[in-house]
Amino acid sequence: MGQANGQERIALIVEDDGDLRDLAAALMEETDLQVAEATSAEEALHILKTRADSVAFAFIDIRLPCLMDGVDLARTINIRWPWIRVLATSGDPGERLADLPRTARFVPKPWRALDVLIEAERAVR
Repeated sequence: MGQANGQERIALIVEDDGDLRDLAAALMEETDLQVAEATSAEEALHILKTRADSVAFAFIDIRLPCLMDGVDLARTINIRWPWIRVLATSGDPGERLADLPRTARFVPKPWRALDVLIEAERAVR
């Protein structure tokens, strides 16, 4: 399986802070991407299991609640759905930053809207 052309294109936003998630979703409305939101890596995986062929971009906070963090999610996406462009963010990634897949990009918090939009636009090209 792989990404099919002609389908809706989705930006998956994975952020446990509701205000930041809402801000990122509002940014994605400026692109050609539809928005799916998750508050944890586990919730994001549930979305991906049913809609991964439509997901083009994932914007993931590294520090997430539950068992998996954002790095674990980015690595899973890289292996199972390699066409999805991953942008990770954190105010304090600690040592986990070194564990991101090399295909993932990182922007520190507070992130600039332009940086996020550029990565999202690259995903839809």
